[in-house]
Formats: sequence, structure tokens, C-alpha cells
Amino acid sequence: MAYETLKDQGVDVLPYLTKAWADLCKAFLREAEWSNNKYTPTFEEYLANAWISASAVVILVHAYFLLNQNISNEALECLENHHDLLRWPSLIFRLTNDLATSEAELERGETANSISCLIRGSSSDVCEEESARKYISNLIEKSWKKMNKDGQLFRVSSASSPFTKEFVAAATNLSRIAQCMYQYGDGIGAPDKIVKNRILAVILQPV
Repeated sequence: MAYETLKDQGVDVLPYLTKAWADLCKAFLREAEWSNNKYTPTFEEYLANAWISASAVVILVHAYFLLNQNISNEALECLENHHDLLRWPSLIFRLTNDLATSEAELERGETANSISCLIRGSSSDVCEEESARKYISNLIEKSWKKMNKDGQLFRVSSASSPFTKEFVAAATNLSRIAQCMYQYGDGIGAPDKIVKNRILAVILQPV
């Protein structure tokens, strides 16, 4: 990808791809340290790391270069600094995952997810799992509203936007995929019949 982009557009995107992967690996390492030390971070500490470890930033950075034939310096700066159009899908991806996988993760000995951090964190008033799940669901809803607002602004004023309509759509669709995959449980780690049927419907029985 980096070579083809350099050849076709004269832009070296390798540093941006490298940074995205390095940030992801650092986030994974932080979570591994928490697990190894049996440490439960505060909710704020967890979330600051978890939206990166969700891997959505890596996906969207690659998507930007695949979808764009006219790469701008402004867009590159936004990618490097984690523009909100990358942050909101990442947060939705992470929180929907946590709602679906938290019980299994705790059984495996993993100490950190948004629900456990809310329940155990001294900085939060949430003390029961049901309340924690409701709080996370509200965060997902707020993230959707913020992302939709950003996306709408970009679509209305596309001339001044650092991102194309195609990339805005990709970011939105990534959030939709997350909600779909984790709607009835862990659609990736332990997919049930509903998730399998959805995948088959898209791949083998397209509309």
C-alpha cells in the first residue's frame, strides 16, 4: 500500500501507517501489563487506552489511503492526531465489544474492561453491573450523536473538509459493523447462529 501510494501520488504514507500500528501495539502492551499485574485501572485510564486497542484507528488509517486518490496534508495531520472522526467509531467499537464480552474476559482472568472499571473505580458512582451497562450504552449513544454531527458537517461543507464523503461513510459503517457484530453477544470470538446467518446473507446471498 505504501509503495503504491508513493508511486501513484508521490506521498510517503509509511510513517502514518507505522504510527497507527505502533500506537496499537503500545495499547496492547498496556493491557497486558494490567492483566499480568492484576491491576484494574480507573475508568478514565482504561478508556484513554481502550479506544486505541479496539484497532479501529488502524482500520480507518488504512481505509483512508485505499479510498483516496488525492491525499491532503490536512488529512494526514488529522490522521496523525487522531481526529474525532477516528475517535468516535473507535469508542463505539470498544464499548460495544465490552458490553458483549466482559463476562467471558473476566472468566479468562483479564482484569480490565469498561464495565469492571466502572464498578470498581472509586471515581464513579456506578456500583452495579446493570447500572454500569446502562452507563456504557448511554456513552455509545452519545458517541453516535457526536459522530453523526461530525459526519453531517463534513458532508455539508465537503469543500473545506479534510476527509472525503467516502471516508466519512467508511468511518460510519465501521461503527455499524461493531453494533451488528456485538448486538447479540461476541459475534467474533463466539459467533452465534444469528451472526453467522448475517454474514452468510451478506457474502453468499447479497441483495
